Amino acid sequence: MGAHRFSGRDGVELAWNEIGAGRTLILLPGFGGVGSLMIEYGPARVLTQHGYRVVVPDSRGSGDSARPDDATGYPPDVLADDGFALVEHLGLRDGDFDLGGYSLGARIVVRMLARGAKPGRAIVAGQGLAKVSGPQGGGSSRRMVTSGAFARDGANPEALFHVLDSLVPTTEDALRAITVPTLVAIGDRDERTDADQLAALLPKARFVRVPGDHGSALAAPELAAAITEFLAGPTQPE
Repeated sequence: MGAHRFSGRDGVELAWNEIGAGRTLILLPGFGGVGSLMIEYGPARVLTQHGYRVVVPDSRGSGDSARPDDATGYPPDVLADDGFALVEHLGLRDGDFDLGGYSLGARIVVRMLARGAKPGRAIVAGQGLAKVSGPQGGGSSRRMVTSGAFARDGANPEALFHVLDSLVPTTEDALRAITVPTLVAIGDRDERTDADQLAALLPKARFVRVPGDHGSALAAPELAAAITEFLAGPTQPE
């Protein structure tokens, strides 16, 4: 699989991997940012069986991407900036790719859409309205870092704290202005019980519940099936 490299808009070196061939789907990972988890546990391998080239980056501060020590390496909305840099690096034009993410990755997908990204379709999975539009850098994520939950992945706690401090909310008015067809998916036992409210604000959203809590829904076959069905449909709702 091998890690490929690209530069963020500020010159920071970032990593991405890909599997499969065909239409490009960029999948952004959740907090902790290791893209290989989207391949190992998420829907990526299933999607390659349906003709997709799946690109999964490691978020700034995680995995094989650079981990700047100073807060200046994590300016506001930097993960969205990095997403745009990856699209540009891959030479993808508006409508020629799809964009998805899980948990924090889904929040970054929303940021990119609100800032003008134009994928053919978008997937926002494992995320709810309060996390998207409310206060960012939540306490539960900070507690996970403090507890050492990411130590097994070799994560730098300071880098993860900086990532949390860089997050920017997306207002409800900005959500209403997103015109890209979007699948909003959530586990039926996920504590983010307001995912349906997020979907209701997106003019061209489809909402689906799949089995699982916030951790296990990523690996649910039903999530992969829902994404596959959604991506096979038209880029504009019928």
